[in-house]
Amino acid sequence: MHDIPTQDPDRDGPDEAARDDAAKLKRKTYERELHKLQVQLCHLQDWVKRTGARIIVVFEGRDAAGKGGTIKAITERVSPRVFRVVALPAPSDRQKTQIFIQRYVEHFPAAGEIVIFDRSWYNRAGVEHVLGFCSEAEYHRFLDLCPRIERFIVDGGTQLIKFWLEVGKQEQKRRFQARIEDPLRQWKLSPMDLESYGRWYEFSKARDAMLAATDTDDAPWHVIRSDDKRRARLNCIAHLLHLIPYREQKREAVTLPKRGKANAYDDALRDRRFVPERY
Repeated sequence: MHDIPTQDPDRDGPDEAARDDAAKLKRKTYERELHKLQVQLCHLQDWVKRTGARIIVVFEGRDAAGKGGTIKAITERVSPRVFRVVALPAPSDRQKTQIFIQRYVEHFPAAGEIVIFDRSWYNRAGVEHVLGFCSEAEYHRFLDLCPRIERFIVDGGTQLIKFWLEVGKQEQKRRFQARIEDPLRQWKLSPMDLESYGRWYEFSKARDAMLAATDTDDAPWHVIRSDDKRRARLNCIAHLLHLIPYREQKREAVTLPKRGKANAYDDALRDRRFVPERY
């Protein structure tokens, strides 16, 4: 009988890593498909403004799962007055004394708005629970009340869409390592990231309990595989568009008016502090 070689479970073999790289979506294909989806997001924006729709999109997932990049891909071609991104810091001392969801509710959309939460009230079911920032009673109360609160939101006429981005152990490790080594990414690496990396299985159990308790017909979870960031972004945007019953809005043809010459003068800007042209 031959001995079976052992392998570090947190490391890919060279063949596996090569297969992963080969399977990832090529940049040219990604950019072509992203452009098509971003055109549809602009149509969605027009529909939301005209109909007065209210939409909440929640992004959750493991650290380094690609939430920020996906949100950027959604919002980079649309108006921030229609697509508002909310990424709240740790609660203040005053906010800690409020009803738990209160600080999130104040950011909910008015008519004609889409609010994207980069992490949300689900912090209680994840990082707060695993790292001991809330009591066991507060945690279980959240899991019990959350579906009822979300039903209230949906019954009030707000569409609630929840995405969970799921990244694998090896890919998360690669991304954390890149944050350590790349000075353009080091700001993304926080002590909380390192803590979550070391507690992979505790966060897995918290994830499973959260999904089991809060995946409802009123507000289901939509899980995105995110080991390939480009595919994840495209799949997420395409599914977001699929979930919202928008229609392309007709726009009247626009032509530029003629510039009036009644008050014409030499308006060339001179003698001002122009920025030096270094490039």
